[in-house]
This record gives sequence, structure tokens and C-alpha cells, in this order.
Amino acid sequence: MSLQKLDAERFEEIIYDNCEPCLVIFSRKNCHVCKEVVPMLEELKPEYEGKFGFYYADVEEDKDLYQRFSLKGVPQILFFNEGEYQGKLAGNVDDEKVEDKIAEVLGA
Repeated sequence: MSLQKLDAERFEEIIYDNCEPCLVIFSRKNCHVCKEVVPMLEELKPEYEGKFGFYYADVEEDKDLYQRFSLKGVPQILFFNEGEYQGKLAGNVDDEKVEDKIAEVLGA
């Protein structure tokens, strides 16, 4: 997986200390929909290199992080910028929806 994994500590650093514009997909290894969405994000990632971060969190390994946002189900893609939550996309989303949301977060 080419998306960088976040645990609670790295999450704090990336989102709140670095205030990086990014997305974090909350997924689970045995989730069929996640297995479709994650590769799509991996394909989009190079287009945004240096401008927008792509990360993932495993909901089974980092339950606290998952529960912190009161998420229900996976996959959930959360968007952040300047340390602020910017919204989410849930379920089997396509690349167009993700790109539209990234543009919105970046203020393009």
C-alpha cells in the first residue's frame, strides 16, 4: 500500500501540528469496498504530490482514532486542512468525487 499509515500519534502530528492539507481513509483489511477505494486513492496520489497528503488508518488497529470521529462503517475518507476537519466521503466513492472534494479543500 502506497498510502502512508497513520497511528494516533502520527495523526496528531500530520493534521494538527503540520496542518497539512490531506485526506485520511479509515479502512479495514477484510473490507471488500475498501479494496476498491484504496487502489483508486493510490492512483490519484501522484497527481497531488507535494500539495495534498494521502493517508490511511486501520480501524481495527486504531479503534480510538476511528471512534474519535464517531464514524460508522468503512471506508470513510476524512478531509483536513489547516488542522480543521473539512468533511468526509463514505462508501464506494469514485475518483471524480474525491478530486472534487480535494479541490474544495484546497480552495481551487
